[in-house]
Amino acid sequence: MSVQIAPSILSADFARLADEAAAVATVADWLHVDVMDNHFVPNLTLGAPVVAALHAATPLPLDCHLMIDDPDRWAATYAEVGAGNVTFHAEAAADVVQTARSIRAAGARAGLALKPGTDVESYLDVLGEFDMLLVMTVEPGFGGQEFLPAMMPKVARARKYLRDAGLPLWIQVDGGVTEETIETCARAGADVFVAGSAVYGAHDPAAAVSALRHRARVFAAEAQASSR
Repeated sequence: MSVQIAPSILSADFARLADEAAAVATVADWLHVDVMDNHFVPNLTLGAPVVAALHAATPLPLDCHLMIDDPDRWAATYAEVGAGNVTFHAEAAADVVQTARSIRAAGARAGLALKPGTDVESYLDVLGEFDMLLVMTVEPGFGGQEFLPAMMPKVARARKYLRDAGLPLWIQVDGGVTEETIETCARAGADVFVAGSAVYGAHDPAAAVSALRHRARVFAAEAQASSR
């Protein structure tokens, strides 16, 4: 699967979200939107009305990452207001399969997110219900954290399982992704990369996206060649 870059607006200027989205609109694949409720994670960001406004303001598909309690109740709402992908946390959901189906029924792709302490093996049998697996490479809740390389074996195990099972899921990594860390992510088998401060902390966000894509493609190609 092709490399996808998803700049995270968690690191953008919240007073200028439309402009910040426009800064990467011609080079990014997704705009990553972190939704936090100050319950599942100790931070409060934005909700469905802002997602709807962003959907109207940018041509980029929105990749909503729900870090909230009770995603079973709320996830489909984000698809209904314009998200192209809605990812929710396994740790917060009562029924991951039903929630994935409700997202898909509302017209979006469904993603399953795992915190660093959550093993992937417990969820391998339900991955056929999803379009993407998000392996968190930091503890969810705040941007700018240090990348956790210990998550790469989890990515590699998931990629091997998906390859062997013939399941065409993306594997997304989120947290501490930079030009330096994207190499190890791509080599492990990730193909969707969320980058916040590496993009919006750069002088030229669009150039930063292009640089990340180039590095990811190089190392992803090497990883695919070595797996044959």
